[in-house]
Amino acid sequence: MQAVADEKTDFKRSLSLIDSTLIVSGSMIGSGVFIVTADMARNLGASGWLLMLWVLTGLLTVAAALSYGELAGMMPKAGGQYIYIQRAYGHLTGFVYGWTVFTVIQTGTIAAVAVAFTKYTAVFIPALSPDNVLLALGPVKVSAGSLFAIASLVLLTWLNSRGVQSGKLIQNVFTSAKLIALLGLIVVGIALGLNSGLLSANFASAWDASTTTATGEVLPLAGMALVLAFGTSMVGSLFSADAWNNVTFIAGEIKNPRRNIPLALFFGTLIVTLIYFLANVSYLSLLPLKGSPTATDIVGRGIQFAEADRVATAAVSTIFGNIAVAFMAVLIMISTFGCNNGLILAGARLYYAMAKDGLFLKQASHLNRNAVPGRALWLQCIWASLLCLSGTYGDLLDYCTFTSLCFYIVTIGGLFLLRRSEPATERPYRAFGYPLVPALYIIAGLTICAILLYTKTFNTGMGLLIAGLGIPVYFLTKRGQREEA
Repeated sequence: MQAVADEKTDFKRSLSLIDSTLIVSGSMIGSGVFIVTADMARNLGASGWLLMLWVLTGLLTVAAALSYGELAGMMPKAGGQYIYIQRAYGHLTGFVYGWTVFTVIQTGTIAAVAVAFTKYTAVFIPALSPDNVLLALGPVKVSAGSLFAIASLVLLTWLNSRGVQSGKLIQNVFTSAKLIALLGLIVVGIALGLNSGLLSANFASAWDASTTTATGEVLPLAGMALVLAFGTSMVGSLFSADAWNNVTFIAGEIKNPRRNIPLALFFGTLIVTLIYFLANVSYLSLLPLKGSPTATDIVGRGIQFAEADRVATAAVSTIFGNIAVAFMAVLIMISTFGCNNGLILAGARLYYAMAKDGLFLKQASHLNRNAVPGRALWLQCIWASLLCLSGTYGDLLDYCTFTSLCFYIVTIGGLFLLRRSEPATERPYRAFGYPLVPALYIIAGLTICAILLYTKTFNTGMGLLIAGLGIPVYFLTKRGQREEA
């Protein structure tokens, strides 16, 4: 009887517009922007194409957020995107989305960010290096680092199980800290670059695209080869800009959600888009784009061959010297820890909404005494922890980015369906530029998906396979419900 009495039956609406905006931006900014530029520079070899890629990623993200604003205003309920898809396409498609979020999108991103958090903590605690393997079971290697990553997930899950105020406090503090630090890096970097002339030197051949192999061989790019390289490179920038939709999952805890969710989506994605673009301008202000894998100094390696792809660390090293390694490690630890807090906080609300519909484990449908879905939080933690042991950072990145993009396209397609099937439904906010902006997003998204299917067939195929497995699981779930009834 006590357990029942301790449970709450509804969420508390306690998150303001500022809280919601910080959840959007904090969930987006993890480790990607500090790392992925190196791979993008190797693939494209030109500053103009590199910045164009970040601009396009930002435009796509903001366009999607503006489209989601209409759906959020129509359906301000816990579960967010799951609710939108279910209403537009039915229970099966909604379940497949929720299944994919749990198996790979949300938990895979959480695992990837935890791995990155551990990677930078290893700067101070070398024992956390992935090379320090404690136990090998076939392809699964248990290292001290993977256990530390799991421990970080357990800590954040416990903190969020204590109530939304606890999660909000962590999010606001860590997001504010990384935004201030990034702005400082941007201002100092660009100021120095303008004085040194390095920024203008990097733009001397801004559109001469080329790909550089691991051995340093440079191959010119043009035509379809350039299109494929550009599309493939977007995995990094799209991963860095993902998770902006998480604020829709927690609609049940946001004050005045019909107004605040659309605004939070717009402001949060716009802030991160500007920061990502300016951060890359800062990198180009402090380091040459092109470099050599055999060079022994930071400038000689350039952005393309920054050690371990740590472009931000290399850029800051040109200002502060060796202390930059520790400085950037701390910044990325703060960034990834705060990012995972937002992901963990939001994800559990989706599983809660599914469980309420009888499409997830029944235990996840309960709120604990702190009015949060505690059991859903711990189920998410367990699966994300297993993913920390099973996959590499790159694989998780590809799985998450591709499947996430597919469902963004599906959801925005639902905007058109609902405009036709529910013309009289109240829409406090209508999607900006409808139907042109949402349609352009769908076309661009499908193009990127096609490129990724061609260039990264195995990992993207695995993402589709995981999503497809949700179909038989759905019918098994429904069959179990009928038998229980």
